[in-house]
Amino acid sequence: MTIADDVAAEMERLRRDEGLGPSEALNTLARRGMARRSSAGKGYHHRAAPLGLTVDVSNIGEVLDLLDGDNSGRARP
Repeated sequence: MTIADDVAAEMERLRRDEGLGPSEALNTLARRGMARRSSAGKGYHHRAAPLGLTVDVSNIGEVLDLLDGDNSGRARP
């Protein structure tokens, strides 16, 4: 088995900081990676909050001008 340099460095940090042996450090890193992967599959949850601002998106040109910072109300050439 070949261990990448960045993984080996993290293993050494765990060994030093938490007093783990090499196998324990490697297993800890693997478990953390598996836990992160399994929690990543929970999906996206959109949170909304009222900001007191409304934007009429019926005219996409005006919306683009607003987003570009052109508040003059003039049409772009």
